[in-house]
Amino acid sequence: MTSVRVPKFTPQANGFHFVNAFAHAPIRQLELPGIATLTIGDAANGLCGGMSFSAADLHKVGIAPPPDTTPPASGTAAFNYIVNRQIASFGGASLPLRFYRLMDPRRPEREPVWLPWVNPFVAPFGVDRNSRTYVMVHDEWPVIRNDLDTGQLSMIGLVRVIDLDPRKLNKNHQSLAYGYDQGGTAVTLHIYDPNWPGQDVTLGFESGDPNGTIHPTYSTNDPPLVCFFHAPYAAEPPTPWQGP
Repeated sequence: MTSVRVPKFTPQANGFHFVNAFAHAPIRQLELPGIATLTIGDAANGLCGGMSFSAADLHKVGIAPPPDTTPPASGTAAFNYIVNRQIASFGGASLPLRFYRLMDPRRPEREPVWLPWVNPFVAPFGVDRNSRTYVMVHDEWPVIRNDLDTGQLSMIGLVRVIDLDPRKLNKNHQSLAYGYDQGGTAVTLHIYDPNWPGQDVTLGFESGDPNGTIHPTYSTNDPPLVCFFHAPYAAEPPTPWQGP
């Protein structure tokens, strides 16, 4: 058994103590070229990416989150910071597009994928014919593992719906991996999930066969997990809590 944890991070000590349940407040819109306009118009729809980024920012500078058990109110410095980090987590439109491509029901169930004229799958802004299992096991897990092996928190995108309707993008989720256990091909990621403050949430999957079909599991009672991927992250100074 291999066990890896990012030093000095636990959900209990380093995650926010309030749940991802903000009051109604307008935010902004994001254009997905050729697909839709994604309205990030209400904080009540969730700020999971912003909370994950903010928790990582605080850990980066060695500051514990505030003891508050209720989310910050609209207009406060903490609220504005989390909203801005939510927008930053989208990487322009790259993260929503990544979710959208992995949601596509035309993506094949397993490898190998047939030639384009037999089983076509053309994703927006590029060709991608790999199965979700191949994406998780071959492409994304090694990047996540490298983050954790080098002592870095790893941002995770969680795909929870298979559908071409871009209005269902908000059913997906973002969270923060801080460790893993691996015995043979069985992997358990340890997750700080903004929807479950103070809990050690886990994501389990089999890593042995990228050409097969796996069904990742998630330890909470959220909707079933379809796919996961590594999401980019760049730190920012957590000014509302750090001070000048």
